Amino acid sequence: MKAITFNIEDRDGSIERAISIDTLVIAGWTGRDPEAMEKHIRELEELGIKRPAFTPVFYRVAADRFGPAPAMQVTGEESSGEAEFVLVKDGGEVFVGVASDHTDRQVEAYGITVSKQMCDKPCARTLWRLSDVAPHWDELLLRSYATIDDERVLYQEGKVTAMRSPQDLLDQFAQRGGEFVDGTAMLCGTLAAIGGIRPAQRFETVLEDPVLGRALRHVYEIETLPVAG
Repeated sequence: MKAITFNIEDRDGSIERAISIDTLVIAGWTGRDPEAMEKHIRELEELGIKRPAFTPVFYRVAADRFGPAPAMQVTGEESSGEAEFVLVKDGGEVFVGVASDHTDRQVEAYGITVSKQMCDKPCARTLWRLSDVAPHWDELLLRSYATIDDERVLYQEGKVTAMRSPQDLLDQFAQRGGEFVDGTAMLCGTLAAIGGIRPAQRFETVLEDPVLGRALRHVYEIETLPVAG
């Protein structure tokens, strides 16, 4: 069981809270808009990744892959990040954060579950209470920036309405036999990459709440390890 000290930010300020994460779920193919989801599916098909048999799909990944580390190591040049909102449950309450479903694309071409396990899932250390943002959920914005060849570029951008709502995802998870209990974290899907999926040296995820005037951010460096054979 992995304990992470998060900052819980609400209207009254922020407090530290240690949350033990023992179950990590990656929700895939979570698009609310069929056309946008189809675009992402085709984007991955161009990389040789087969389309799913049904949607959404819930992949299990080792809980130790999830955390607020500022850097990660990957093998080769075939991995890339994806900005996603994340749901975390603790003490019977659901919190919202932002994370990156960093994935090895070469491995993804033959095994999506294995590819998800290949890379860490860096997350912001600050969380919001879902109850604070639920009334204006559809106004939240998700974006990412990638530093490629020393240039910081906008990599993804859009409203969270591109993905199913938190309650919809949790309902779908339950229908597939999942239990979103205390100690569970779920990454909840992503947006299409602007300019196509590609590796970066630095990746930044942002979840913005324009109604309450705040944002969650996490930046991490990517060190590429050589492939010897």
